[in-house]
Amino acid sequence: MKNSKALPALAIGAIGVVFGDIGTSPLYALKEIFSGHHPIPPTPDNILGLLSMVFWAIMVLVSIKYVAIIMRADNRGEGGSLALLALITSRKNPAWLSWFLTMLGIFAAALFYGDSMITPAISVLSAVEGLEIIAPNLKDFVIPVTVIVLTGLFMIQKRGTGLVGMFFGPVMIVWFTVLAGLGINQILIHPEVLVALNPYYAFQFIYEYPKLAFFALSAVVLAVTGGEALYTDMGHFGRSPIRLAWFGFVMPALVLNYFGQGALLLHNPQAIRNPFYMLAPEWALIPMVALSTVATVIASQAVISGAFSVARQAVQMGMLPRMGIIHTSGKEEGQIYVPFTNWTLYLAVVALVIGFKSSSNLAAAYGVAVTGTMLIDTILIAFVMRLLWHWHWLFVVLVAGSLLVIDVAFFAANALKIPEGGWFPLVVGVVSFTVLTTWLRGRKLVNEETASGSMPLQSFIEFTNDVHRVSGTSVFMTSSPDGVPSALLHNLKHNQILHERVVLMTIKTADKPFVKVSKQVETQDLGKNFSRVIVTYGFMQNPDVPRALKLCEAHGMTFDMMSTTFYLARETVVRATKSSFTPWRAHIFRLMSKNATSATDFFKLPANRVVELGTQIAI
Repeated sequence: MKNSKALPALAIGAIGVVFGDIGTSPLYALKEIFSGHHPIPPTPDNILGLLSMVFWAIMVLVSIKYVAIIMRADNRGEGGSLALLALITSRKNPAWLSWFLTMLGIFAAALFYGDSMITPAISVLSAVEGLEIIAPNLKDFVIPVTVIVLTGLFMIQKRGTGLVGMFFGPVMIVWFTVLAGLGINQILIHPEVLVALNPYYAFQFIYEYPKLAFFALSAVVLAVTGGEALYTDMGHFGRSPIRLAWFGFVMPALVLNYFGQGALLLHNPQAIRNPFYMLAPEWALIPMVALSTVATVIASQAVISGAFSVARQAVQMGMLPRMGIIHTSGKEEGQIYVPFTNWTLYLAVVALVIGFKSSSNLAAAYGVAVTGTMLIDTILIAFVMRLLWHWHWLFVVLVAGSLLVIDVAFFAANALKIPEGGWFPLVVGVVSFTVLTTWLRGRKLVNEETASGSMPLQSFIEFTNDVHRVSGTSVFMTSSPDGVPSALLHNLKHNQILHERVVLMTIKTADKPFVKVSKQVETQDLGKNFSRVIVTYGFMQNPDVPRALKLCEAHGMTFDMMSTTFYLARETVVRATKSSFTPWRAHIFRLMSKNATSATDFFKLPANRVVELGTQIAI
């Protein structure tokens, strides 16, 4: 539990990390509603109606759905689609239900990658577009400046974000304070805009202009993008600090700014070309562009860090092959750098900026990924309500059903934008989903094939009575806690000797984010100097075999690394004559296997103490 005395400090930290995405939405949300791909005339009735829709979208989808309901479903303090999936599948469910929920959770994670590509592109680009307001002849510099800013952002990732992160909270506090101040200034001049707090104006607009209202939903959702980040980043700060920061500071600042923009538009419809920047006095435009750029960089940093975290979770949960994960802080477990993810995101983000050319064009691609993720989160939380919280099914239908209707409406409206750019996050989602499920399926087939050809362990141990044994310890890494590892069989076959002590080590991933150090290691004496060691990590932890061997001392086992040899099986995967794996998926799986980070690096094994033995597996 978070210390109550630390609550204010944690809330300030949350303001800097958690709310960057939703906090920079005022840069483009109302602008897109009234002058985007489906522009709505900025008449007073339309402005009040749509402003009311924005306000109640924030209240229902963020305040009620995520902050009040979904944040209750934490997996040992962690949030996010994969954490929610692990929470549900930890129960014994029917096979069909587990499969269905797993596919949903994986697709939500896949959509997140599309979102994490678009967020830095649209956020930074919308901030730099303020140059056009300062001087129209600066328009040609918008894209180059955006690319330079993004390049710098992705280049500093390998150095870690700890030092920069110290400034995130104070900068974002300034940002939200400025948002609120600019909004209040216009509201005081035109206080009649506050009538839009009444949901009557939203319902009246929907009733009188149902077609316009439906099209508007695809832009209204831009005001709630980043709402899911409140749940995803819950593990970093805890539920209470995020709730305190949201209700006490962030939400009021956002609402004040949106209503300030609405007040401006009521009396100056021409301001629609960029209502955010035109809230500010002319002398403040240059400082506002600078502050907006810094705020959007911070928002992008939070999304990039989230992508690193999801990549690590996917590796630990067996959905991606081993990949290089670098810790950038000796103190903070969550500060990591994943080179492959970082540079893949960078190339995609730069391609988006150059290809779409404006924040308005990118907005067409943005909503699909967000509404898709929100829709899946609602389905998953409905199962949590029923299976884990044991709510009455009528109450589940009432609460989750109401949220589902809203999510479906938003998703359907955004589906209209698929030809205009909405195809991008869907393509990224489908490709990511295919990669994740192909690796999951391939590893299952490999494990089944390995288990089917494995010799019973006790029979093998009895067979070794007459085998010559040499001094030292051998550690055989094996993914299965049953049977004889193929590396052990190959070593005995070729060398016809065994070490004095033989240890079979299996690394497992629990369905929770963290496993206490005291609970990570289990040992079993198999007789005749054979032992089994099972090391269990949470899906937010990285394996470290030498450190795990030190933990074995508490179980009466000591290891001298200079007399310990680690044996690994290097698998070569080939397609079986009769295989349930389609050729193209088998090819993807083999390609991923070849490019996986070596087990030596991933498990932090001493390279000069490792022996790899090849084995061929047909699946």
